[in-house]
Amino acid sequence: MANQPEKDSWVFVAVENPGGDEKFVGLADDESNIAYIPAFLTKDDAQTCFLNMPREQGKKYEVQAIIFEDLATDALANGFLIFILDHEGKILDKIDPSTVSSA
Repeated sequence: MANQPEKDSWVFVAVENPGGDEKFVGLADDESNIAYIPAFLTKDDAQTCFLNMPREQGKKYEVQAIIFEDLATDALANGFLIFILDHEGKILDKIDPSTVSSA
């Protein structure tokens, strides 16, 4: 899989509680016991796929852009992998955030 963004590239993620106590939407693959943050290379892909992602009733969500390295830092600190997905939710890349170097 070769869809890992450059560390200074923008990626798009779903955010819970925009403008408040924001946090990235994380998902879990119970079969593999993996927690991950779904990320997208384009805003359109994120918005299209997010329509079919599981969400909690009554919570506000928004697709936002973030620098990939910043996302990796937060994912690493909270024990998440990063999955780059396409508009259909197909996994393009599985990224261990510890491999995203910070300079």
